[in-house]
Amino acid sequence: MQLVESFATNDVPVFCISLKAGGTGLNLTAADIVIHYDPWWNVAAQNQATDRAHRIGQENTVTVYELIAEHTIEEQIQNLQKSKQDLAEEILSGEGISSILIDRDEILKLL
Repeated sequence: MQLVESFATNDVPVFCISLKAGGTGLNLTAADIVIHYDPWWNVAAQNQATDRAHRIGQENTVTVYELIAEHTIEEQIQNLQKSKQDLAEEILSGEGISSILIDRDEILKLL
């Protein structure tokens, strides 16, 4: 809590946390920038990390950046996240899902 307080009072200009800090109840309402540079397989974990800055009491406009290097596993994870999102949207909308199925070769490319 002392570290969060130091960040909230501008004693510390940058607060670095892992996506795994999401389950701790951490709120960073002093934040105005969130940078994701290590995507997680489950985009909900990233969304939860972003939400740490969008809590009750937030007075700043929060800008979110994703830093992804080209031709890396992180880029492939991001592409998989997009495919999963498209699949969920098609299923929930009732439209067909044949155009966005993830095949065995695409999964093996990730590994």
